[in-house]
Amino acid sequence: MIDIFDNFYKGKRVLITGHTGFKGSWLSIWLHELGAEVTGVALDPYSERDNYVLSGIGNKIKADLRADIRDGKRMKEIFLKYQPEIVFHLAAQPLVRLSYEIPAETYDTNVMGTINIMEAIRNTDSVKVAVMITTDKCYENKEQQEGYKETDAFGGYDPYSSSKGACEIAISSWRRSFFNPADYGKRHHVTISSVRAGNVIGGGDWALDRIIPDCIRALEVGRPIDIRSPRAVRPWEHVLEPLSGYMLLAQKMWMHPTEYCEGWNFGPEAESVSTVWEVATEVVKNYGCGELRDLSVPDALHEASLLMLNIDKVKKRLGWRPRLDMKSCIQLVVDWYKRYQTEDVYCLCIEEINKFVRG
Repeated sequence: MIDIFDNFYKGKRVLITGHTGFKGSWLSIWLHELGAEVTGVALDPYSERDNYVLSGIGNKIKADLRADIRDGKRMKEIFLKYQPEIVFHLAAQPLVRLSYEIPAETYDTNVMGTINIMEAIRNTDSVKVAVMITTDKCYENKEQQEGYKETDAFGGYDPYSSSKGACEIAISSWRRSFFNPADYGKRHHVTISSVRAGNVIGGGDWALDRIIPDCIRALEVGRPIDIRSPRAVRPWEHVLEPLSGYMLLAQKMWMHPTEYCEGWNFGPEAESVSTVWEVATEVVKNYGCGELRDLSVPDALHEASLLMLNIDKVKKRLGWRPRLDMKSCIQLVVDWYKRYQTEDVYCLCIEEINKFVRG
């Protein structure tokens, strides 16, 4: 494994919430390969074809735990037992359309779950760094052409997006109230940040109402790919892009605890921001077959049609920038889905991580 973090994670005790999920499984694999002692806390994976299941990462990490982040008492018990030094909080109800069906549960999981994790951090002396993952949809979306900056207002139309905006407000409150940089080394020893990524895609994601899984499910059975919002514009990025940013940020926070405890955007370059139709077309091209079908519904549930992130801050202050353009990203994504049924998925993930870090 190529290590772009200069051996930083070797031997570090890292706790990941949501490690059975799409992003969490990739993060677990990457950190495990770098020598971290990974503890994962999550619900069961979504399906038997998830990256977490096929890669077998649950059998490789230090601890593979099932627990609900809504159970604050259990979270504190886990933190005290495993004594993490670095926390990546990814567990969430992540789907916009599902949030219309279960709005209260979405808020309970995303907002109170996040607060429970911060309270567990506050109750555990070993924690030094916490990276709280929210979403680009946490911003009050005005359908503007300019990418949203970290200083823009939080909001959200649908329950999912608004719950993530509420998460950001809660994180900011806990940072100022309990983890204030001005009090570092006196009242506490924790540095906490929040991170927002664009539309993350990659191998091993089978969630409903996401364009890549929808495409692959259709392609595997030879039916047309139904596109419900073909003209919606999103900041697409490979899953390894934001994960590399989260890991770099955690390293910087460890080394300089009071300089990076704030909000950060990790998105693609402007030229990689594309419509859903363009992305699906590129998937078909790389897969080698398939057709698209426009199923736009005028009275469908509201979803933002235009959403972009400004990433000037991470470029300037972290020295992070995207490694893949949209076409290279789709090529890597489709490669996983073309190979996962016949190859060792863990080795496939390692191969793709190495390919990614080489650029």
